[in-house]
Amino acid sequence: MSDLPPARASEIRSAMLAWAETGLRDLPWRQVRDPYRVWVSEVMLQQTRVETVIPYYLEWMKQFPTLQALARADLGQALKAWEGLGYYARCRNLRRAAQIVVEEYGGRLPDTREELLALPGIGPYTVGAILSLAFGQDAAVLDGNVRRVVSRLYAVDDDPRQADTRERLWGLAEALIPPGQAGRFNEAIMDLGATVCTPRSPHCGVCPLNALCEAYAAGRPEDYPPSRRRAPTPHYNVAAGVIWRDEHVLIAQRPLDGLLGGLWEFPGGKQEPGETLRDCLRRELREELDIEVELGEQLIVVRHAFTHFRITVYAFECCYLSPGEPRALDVRAWHWATLGELDDYALPVVDRKIAAALSDSWRQARLV
Repeated sequence: MSDLPPARASEIRSAMLAWAETGLRDLPWRQVRDPYRVWVSEVMLQQTRVETVIPYYLEWMKQFPTLQALARADLGQALKAWEGLGYYARCRNLRRAAQIVVEEYGGRLPDTREELLALPGIGPYTVGAILSLAFGQDAAVLDGNVRRVVSRLYAVDDDPRQADTRERLWGLAEALIPPGQAGRFNEAIMDLGATVCTPRSPHCGVCPLNALCEAYAAGRPEDYPPSRRRAPTPHYNVAAGVIWRDEHVLIAQRPLDGLLGGLWEFPGGKQEPGETLRDCLRRELREELDIEVELGEQLIVVRHAFTHFRITVYAFECCYLSPGEPRALDVRAWHWATLGELDDYALPVVDRKIAAALSDSWRQARLV
C-alpha cells in the first residue's frame, strides 16, 4: 500500500506528462517500441551512463538486430560487442535469456511479470520498464533516478537499501502511474532524475515538481535519499604475464561464473602478502595453466577501478619454458594468438591497454 494522497498523485502525473512534451531526451531506443530493443537498452543502462551506452547500443543493433540473431550468436562474439561496457554478466545473461525465449516462447519476449522475472538477468526494474515501455502495461519502474525523485518528493529519509524502504518506494512509484500512460510517465520521471533532480546540485528552480516536493520545501533536497558512509575501497596488486612463444602470445579465458567471466586476458593474478610480483606471477601461472616461464622486463603498469575495489596491474614480458602445451586448470580455455589476432578477442579494459602497449613496443622494436 502507498501513503500517497490521491489528489497529490494526480498533480504529479499531470506535471510529469506535461514536462515530457519538451523535457524527454531523444534517445535511439525510443524510436521503435520493439520489446527486444527496449530490453537491450534497459540492460545496457544498468549502472551505466546514457552517453556511454548510445554507441554500444547502435553497434549492438547492427550486429544483433533481432532477438533470434542474438540467440544464435557465439558467446565470444557477444562479449566482443560488449567489450568496454563493463558488468559483463549482463551480456552473458542477455544472450542466455534470448536463447530461452527462442526455445520456450517461439522467439517472442513474454509479456507477463512472472515469465520475465524467470529469465536470467531480469529483475523488478527491468520488468517494469519492459512491461510499460514495450507492452503498454501499467507497471512502475524504480531505478536510481526514480528512487531519488520519489525520495525527495516525499522526504523519505530511510536507507533505500533496506527492504522495507525499498518496498515503500515501490509503493509510491506504483501509485503515481497514470492508467494507460505508464511508459510515457516512466520515461519522464527517469529523465527528470537524470537531468534535473540530480544527486548533487539539483536544478530545483526549473523542476516541474518543485511545488509538490517536500525536500524542496524543507530547503535541503540533497539530503534525500540519505547518503551512506562508504568503507575504504580495497586495493590489490596484480601481476600479468605477456608470454611469448615464437611470434605468439598466450591468452586465457576467464571462467564464466565470476568477475569478467568469459573474457580473455593475459594470465596472472593477485599478489599475496609477503610475495614479490615476480613470484606472484610464477605461482599464478602454475595454478592456472601449469606452465613455467622466464620473466623479462616490466612492460606497463595499469591502474583500474571496479565498483568495489581498485587494482594496479604490473605486466611483465615472459618467455615460455614448458616443454608441452598449457593445461586449463583454473581458466576456461587458452590460446596462442598473434598480435593482430588480439583484436578478435573480447578483452577487459586493463588487458586492452596491455595489448596496446605490447603493439607499440613491437612496432618500436621493428623500427630499430
